[in-house]
Amino acid sequence: MNDKNLPPDNDTLSLEELTKEANNIIESLEAEKDLQNSIESYQELLKLNSVIEKKFYKTSKTINEETKSKIKNIIKKNEK
Repeated sequence: MNDKNLPPDNDTLSLEELTKEANNIIESLEAEKDLQNSIESYQELLKLNSVIEKKFYKTSKTINEETKSKIKNIIKKNEK
């Protein structure tokens, strides 16, 4: 799914907020009796999933880089 298809307001939400929104959509989908009414909600859920995935990987990468940097600093201090 392309980023251009994603609503711009999702970019500013935190992972927790996006997850809560996705859970709300899932609850509404589970309660829906008519599947024709569910198509739009399901598509929105797929878009949210993509945004959550990207934010998760970005956050994970940032944490990984910070950890590596801290480890390098500790090693340098211990070498002295």
